[in-house]
Amino acid sequence: MIVVLLNVYLVILFCLVKLRIVPFNLFWKVSPVLVLLLLLIGLFIPMGWGAPQGSALVVRNSVAIVPDVAGEVIDVPVLANTSLKAGDILFRIDPVPYQSKLDALKAQLALGQLRVSETTELRSRGAGRAYDVEQAQAEVDQLQAEIVEAKWNLDKTVVRAPADGYVTNLALRKGARVSNLPLSPVMAFIDTAETIIGVEVPQIDARYIDTGQPVEVTFKFMPGKVYTGQVESVLQAVASGQTQTSGAAVTSRAILSMPLVVRVKLDDNGFADQLPAGSTGVAAIFTDHVKPAHLIRRVLLRQVAILNYVNPF
Repeated sequence: MIVVLLNVYLVILFCLVKLRIVPFNLFWKVSPVLVLLLLLIGLFIPMGWGAPQGSALVVRNSVAIVPDVAGEVIDVPVLANTSLKAGDILFRIDPVPYQSKLDALKAQLALGQLRVSETTELRSRGAGRAYDVEQAQAEVDQLQAEIVEAKWNLDKTVVRAPADGYVTNLALRKGARVSNLPLSPVMAFIDTAETIIGVEVPQIDARYIDTGQPVEVTFKFMPGKVYTGQVESVLQAVASGQTQTSGAAVTSRAILSMPLVVRVKLDDNGFADQLPAGSTGVAAIFTDHVKPAHLIRRVLLRQVAILNYVNPF
């Protein structure tokens, strides 16, 4: 854009000189340099913090699916990359061991309740001890608690989608044996209930960014189009500023000015839900400062949107 404006000035200057409206003296000879400096200092450098621009990335939460119970997989009705609703079945584990455990506990419970009844009757006739009644009741209470757990385990043999989304990179098949170890996920579930769009902004340009400010975004996924939105939040931490509890002394390292991340929300929720995870683009944030530069930034962003037809990077 600065080249375009400078070329426009050169054309105007050439016309004025040809028409002898201005003399072609030393001042007008060096005026393009002065105009270039004026554009840089007065418009394009302040535009960095008045209307900062940065790379945008679409992120979706990924849930590692780990079953709550172990066993052999008997059915995988789900298809990879197919839309699912919360509660849809992902796969089933053989329920026979858990059903048999539940049946055995129910049989023991029936016997325990009968024993409570008999010991209570004996106690009422003076032929039994209160301790026997209390022991029998405690066993019944314990069996009831175990039955609750057994029912829960049986219900967990059917693994369901935790939210709206889809399964990607599906490799699980019938006959595989799965475990309930947290380090052994069996599939990756992409949660589409929430679309996260992050914009990286250089630290020197992030000083005036605030919640609610208007945003324009263009994605390579949809070249030639610009979408509006607003700032949701500015993340107050990046990896370079994070420290973790450790028994080691501080290790010195080179300090880098990592960009800050701004989370934005598009006005078109339907389009946002259709964006694939990993979609990239460019976003411009319009702050309350250097407002004359906002128009230039809008023009530059639309140039980027058009170039997305041919620019793969």
